[in-house]
Amino acid sequence: MATVVIAGRPNVGKSTIFNRLVGRRQALVADQPGVTRDRKEGEATLRGRTVRLIDTAGLEESGPDTLFGRMRASSEQAVQTADLVLFCIDARAGITPADEHFATWLRRQNRPILLVANKAEGKAGAAAAMEAFSLGLGTPIGISAEHGDGIADLMTMIVDALPPEAPREKKEKPSAKPVVKKTEATVSLSDILEGTAELPEDVSLVDAEEDIEVPSPGPLKIAFVGRPNAGKSTLLNRVLGEERMITGPEPGLTRDSVAVIARDEHGEVQVVDTAGLRRKARIDESLEKMSTSATIEALKRAEVVVLVIDALSGIHDQDLHIARLIEREGRACVIALNKWDAVEDRVATRKAIHDRLDISLAQMRGLPVVAFSARTGAGVNKLLPAVRHVANIWNSRVPTGELNRWFEMMLDRHPPPLVSGRRLKLRYITQVKARPPTFLVFGTRADQLPDDYKRYLVNGLRETFGLEGVPIRLQLRGTKNPYADEA
Repeated sequence: MATVVIAGRPNVGKSTIFNRLVGRRQALVADQPGVTRDRKEGEATLRGRTVRLIDTAGLEESGPDTLFGRMRASSEQAVQTADLVLFCIDARAGITPADEHFATWLRRQNRPILLVANKAEGKAGAAAAMEAFSLGLGTPIGISAEHGDGIADLMTMIVDALPPEAPREKKEKPSAKPVVKKTEATVSLSDILEGTAELPEDVSLVDAEEDIEVPSPGPLKIAFVGRPNAGKSTLLNRVLGEERMITGPEPGLTRDSVAVIARDEHGEVQVVDTAGLRRKARIDESLEKMSTSATIEALKRAEVVVLVIDALSGIHDQDLHIARLIEREGRACVIALNKWDAVEDRVATRKAIHDRLDISLAQMRGLPVVAFSARTGAGVNKLLPAVRHVANIWNSRVPTGELNRWFEMMLDRHPPPLVSGRRLKLRYITQVKARPPTFLVFGTRADQLPDDYKRYLVNGLRETFGLEGVPIRLQLRGTKNPYADEA
């Protein structure tokens, strides 16, 4: 796949052009310079050809140890991998000394370049775009990314400037899924869930795997979340083995959610680095609100969420709030204790963290905890195995027969309580889906089951079938009285 890098000084509209080309609002856009700090990647289909687009931070002249110097180094690294560079300028502002400086630098990189004059709407803008001839990068392409003017022509020119596409290998079509024939002695689980069939006493359910669609395989989706300055970006760099994200002592460096592909011995994983989540009362800037929204969206799209915690400061209430959000969204979770090399009393610290988790996160009991130092790399190799382990639990299924034998044992040990003077009769349990594990209990007035008895069943499921570290959903379905409508 060809790589197209969008470069230029700050606030010329690079992220807006990126969003136009990928066809959705993937990068944060705000009317202030320096919004983009880390490289943002996305796939775009231009005139039938799929390319990898990279949005970069603004090019500025600063020292290598400063934030802007680190941002420029990241952008320069992206340019080195480009098959084509879109060098963007602001047509309304005219050619600046920074534009001239970086145009000269780009000519030395020996990369194909398209000169894009953004904000060139109207006759005045088109005339101003012609000033860009002085940069010596060819004919400027006048567009207005905000209004969509000239984007179609830009797509055509990008495809024409790229090297020829390599021939693709033909993939065999997957065979059709066999149809499971149902006999008169069985009732489909989907029919019962849709309300088109009841569960008679003498009828058993078709096993859940026959009715539930299994998701197609693909890279495991992981999101790194946590409070600001917990070390999420440093951790991602360690996992990748390269300085992909901008890091430093300043809190809140990461503003947008950035997805990258990492690899281990089991294959590829997609890792998303996110902006730090602060308490809602402290979020007052519109840009931080957009960053928070992007983080929560990344959390919802993930399969496993790694909650990165500063081991020196321990678990804060905000960490627990994030963990409850992960549970509410039904995602698997791994607790990552960063800065473990700086902890003096490790035994006491680990015990305090486990005690806090057991008390405050009883609904996700057994969360795996990995301690490491992202700065030195010690212990980071334990993270992805823990993530894959909890992902397998999140995708796991319990056979219906084994599940109901356990269910009978639990009912014998502690029968359901009386409700309004009448005992509840629970008859059957089945797993209706995974991701997260979700179970459905059938019975007379099962929907009236008290919360403490539901917790008893959920804790039993977690302990018996090894469902630690993932949310468990327990749904209740009461049977219909056939004589209720008779007068």
